[in-house]
Amino acid sequence: MALTQKLEFRQSQALVMTPQLMQAIKLLQLSNLDLSAYVEGELERNPLLERAGESEPGDANPQPAEGEPMPAAEASAADWVGEDLATSRTAIEDQLGTRLDNVFPEDSGEAPARPGGDLPAGYSEWARVGGGGREDADYNLEAFVSAETTLADHLAEQLTLAVADPARRMIGQYLIDLVDEAGYLAGELASVAERLGAPPAEIETVLAILQNFDPPGVCARNLTECVALQLRERDRFDPAMQALVAHLDLVAKRDLAALRRICGVDEEDLSEMIAEIRRLNPKPGLAFGSTLVQPIVPDVFVRAGADGGWTVELNSDTLPKVLVNQTYYAEVAGGARNDSEKAYLADCLQTASWLIRALDQRARTILKVATEIVRQQDGFFVRGVQHLRPLNLKTVADAIGMHESTVSRVTANKYMATTRGIFELKYFFTSAIAAADGGEAHSAEAVRHRIKHLIDAERPDDVLSDDTIVERLRAAGIDIARRTVAKYRDAMRIPSSVQRRRDKQVSTGAAP
Repeated sequence: MALTQKLEFRQSQALVMTPQLMQAIKLLQLSNLDLSAYVEGELERNPLLERAGESEPGDANPQPAEGEPMPAAEASAADWVGEDLATSRTAIEDQLGTRLDNVFPEDSGEAPARPGGDLPAGYSEWARVGGGGREDADYNLEAFVSAETTLADHLAEQLTLAVADPARRMIGQYLIDLVDEAGYLAGELASVAERLGAPPAEIETVLAILQNFDPPGVCARNLTECVALQLRERDRFDPAMQALVAHLDLVAKRDLAALRRICGVDEEDLSEMIAEIRRLNPKPGLAFGSTLVQPIVPDVFVRAGADGGWTVELNSDTLPKVLVNQTYYAEVAGGARNDSEKAYLADCLQTASWLIRALDQRARTILKVATEIVRQQDGFFVRGVQHLRPLNLKTVADAIGMHESTVSRVTANKYMATTRGIFELKYFFTSAIAAADGGEAHSAEAVRHRIKHLIDAERPDDVLSDDTIVERLRAAGIDIARRTVAKYRDAMRIPSSVQRRRDKQVSTGAAP
């Protein structure tokens, strides 16, 4: 076989993941704190970037009016962006499953109108606040290892493991936010139930779950309950100890005679009981140190509108305001002494322009997704947590013309302030149960609520089996399997029908 040389033309596609495109995708999933830190880093690295309001009037050149020629430096940056998107769009979409129109719709000719009117070029109407989107090489591993876990983080981790359904997680997270640094729950459960639109019994149930978390005694509403929780955890909450805990004021007064009479114990037993109480921790939350807990800053506000609907708007205090100082660029570009300096300035201009566009589009995308979530979950905002509709990423993505992966990134680490409290965007997504009559599907949480309501209303002589619950739900138009009913019942820590029948017979004094 002879060896020969020849020239061939081949056309192929390759993934070209430029740093700018990686940046745009990464910015979508950053929280407002992480975004602020990322922008702070860019402000330090890029001399052409500055915060809005830092420069003197007239320092930063505005965008030319429509029809006027764009400055050469700005035009080259725009051409570079367009060329880069054109050459890598298809390959990146195939690899990431993300339409790049979602990141920069302006490039597809579908740019939404800028809220608030036209703004100067290089300016982003999306504000400031802070924490940690850096390049991978900048991560300090020791900073993560040495970081203290806050009480709220510790409880939230346990909540994720202990509670499966989204409505109860909403309630649990809301209660965790009310826990002070000592570990006590501040606030009335009645006001929580009213604000969330949930039954008071449901709030009590979720609180009981939280009170079983570590550290023992956490989420108590007062000192008596805190002590009782710790004694129960030690299996020492017998009738005599219950009587003692109920009269802690007499322990403080050292009225031992009255305590012996109330508890029905002798002096030695009373002394041991008091000593055991004194060994407990009256402030269990302080075991997590004095780490400052950063309050949640919402990314989106939802307010009732004058027309009876809902108004959704971005929190301008959490969106970085940065601009490109074109005047400074013109000055230093004119004094560049060699190609290396010119290349550095061109790179800074391109990076700054891309960052501002990415920030602008990130804010628009968050607003788009949040608006659609509010539209889909209108029942929750009007009537409460039991009216959550089934919702998934695909439903929202299809409604707003974006890819599921984009919606997933947007809902990560983003919070919405509503009339019912502050919730993470991902909590509004819940699975669906099909309707028996082929109608609109039912939210899994709404089905759980129905199951619990049926069981709570059952009589001692008519305890509902899982099969009976299935029949009643299907009669109500909910197509559900028996094993699903059993799974939901177990998740809500409701015993089987056999155990419930025994418990009701014992409580009523009937013969088993």
